Amino acid sequence: MKLARLFAPLLPVFALAACATDSGPAPDIASAPSAQETVLPFVIAANPLAAQAGMEVLERGGSASDAAVAVQAMLSLVEPQSSGVGGGTFITYYDAASGEVMIYDGRETAPAQASRTMFLDNAGQPLGFRTAVVSGRATGVPGAVAALAMAQGEHGKLPWNSLFGSAITTAQDGFTISPRLGRFLQMDFPQLSTPDAMAYFSNPDGSRKQAGDVLKNAAYADFLTRLAEQGPDALYRGSTAAKIVQRTREAPYGGTMTMADLAAYRPVKRDPVCGPWHDYKVCVPPPPSSGAAFLQLLALLERTDIAERGPDDPQAWYLFAEASRLMYADRDAYFGDGDFVHVPIKGLLDPAYLDQRAALIGPRAAANVAAGVPEGVARPVADKTLEPAGTSHFIVRDRWGNVVSMTTTVESIFGSGRMVDGFFLNNQLTDFSFNPLQADGSAAPNAVAPGKRPRSSMVPLIMLDSDGKFAGAVGSAGGNSILAYVGKSLVAAVDWGMPMQDALAQPNLIARGNVIGAEVSDFDPAIVEGLAERGMTLVPGQGEDSGVHAVLIRDGAVDGGYDPRREGVVLVGER
Repeated sequence: MKLARLFAPLLPVFALAACATDSGPAPDIASAPSAQETVLPFVIAANPLAAQAGMEVLERGGSASDAAVAVQAMLSLVEPQSSGVGGGTFITYYDAASGEVMIYDGRETAPAQASRTMFLDNAGQPLGFRTAVVSGRATGVPGAVAALAMAQGEHGKLPWNSLFGSAITTAQDGFTISPRLGRFLQMDFPQLSTPDAMAYFSNPDGSRKQAGDVLKNAAYADFLTRLAEQGPDALYRGSTAAKIVQRTREAPYGGTMTMADLAAYRPVKRDPVCGPWHDYKVCVPPPPSSGAAFLQLLALLERTDIAERGPDDPQAWYLFAEASRLMYADRDAYFGDGDFVHVPIKGLLDPAYLDQRAALIGPRAAANVAAGVPEGVARPVADKTLEPAGTSHFIVRDRWGNVVSMTTTVESIFGSGRMVDGFFLNNQLTDFSFNPLQADGSAAPNAVAPGKRPRSSMVPLIMLDSDGKFAGAVGSAGGNSILAYVGKSLVAAVDWGMPMQDALAQPNLIARGNVIGAEVSDFDPAIVEGLAERGMTLVPGQGEDSGVHAVLIRDGAVDGGYDPRREGVVLVGER
């Protein structure tokens, strides 16, 4: 398979079979490639080594789900600040034979002994974030490996044990620390002060490694070797599980995870939430993902004339900002784990409710934007969720047309800073609300509960055209800014007709509450001035950079893009 690296757009079920094969409904001839027909395979990921690992699997006849395993295994090594086998994921999968979109929910869960007040101090006040993020209580039962195993078990074509070779070799031989990882290593993250991180990223003389240095990880190579041989049990049972329990129970603020919590973890296969947008059908994960809120954003924007404008028009950015504020107000008030709380998706996406919300977009920015009251709820609730950033997104399509759109995370940068067998543990439970009670004493929708999955901003989406065929995929890193990052990218690519790479390069604007964060210096001064005239003052800085990776199929051609703020790459093979 011949490869091209693009710098501009192109004209677990736990028991794994020895060699999993596709199964499912009979092919839909109208929407699936014929037995002879194949499509261009591609991998879009945040690091070239990860993309190459995935493409190597595709070259050997692997499926998209096979390649996803290889990509994640490598990302855990070369981009440990963002995702890893100690974290969680949402996988949105398109099955070309059936035309079906399905969700694999690998979000972390709270341990069985987790309490609603676990992030409160002895005085009943929320812990400071820098304290909570490195605590043992921050780590949820990891789900990425289990979700990948379920997806690969159902859709894989190669043996599970053949998918880790690239990552194992790279961990053994070492890799050159990239500029982005090197930059993070020089920053003041509390995770870098943990004994594990200090030992991992230190040179023999005690100095911290930097960009250009070689980093080896024999412990991770050993773990991946066992993961290849034993399947997910290598993580969820045995010595690695015991180490995870030990590390999470250590001070400060030790957690309550047990071996039973790890052994009991199960990913959940869910139906997507899908909604219309222009000529597309956009499918996203249901709660605890915020996917339905993203569909609300698209629907609100479609009720404006943003598509008739363009990136040089201040009114276009104003409309995007006000629609974002409305969406975030509803998202913050109502979203949590749908297995534990009622999330009023039907009401939020009801056309009449959307009309009502869109009508609130006036000629000047609203002084305050409050959540609405859609059908199915009595009133909005206050939310104290922080949602730090530390995430990655990648997309894979195989030669048969199957697609994986996967957002994966260890939560904050370098997770909790605690390591086991060469990988960082997540601090995902800090995605729960630190204030578990509402004013009336009832539990907040995103309060901690045993077995509960914290709310997520991850929205790996897949788009279908009017014939039900794959039309595109998008996702991003960036904490609660993910919704804005993905929204801007789709508006620029579809509404404004920009090539995908140019769309992703457009400056970011994140409007949530009364703060309008933006890449101010990247905007034309006329845009900044025009927004100010409409009552919006842009504030520089928005935390973690975006990490949008996206693709649209335009007239049969692959228009793929990687976020220029990171180190991504688009690799496209041959049929």
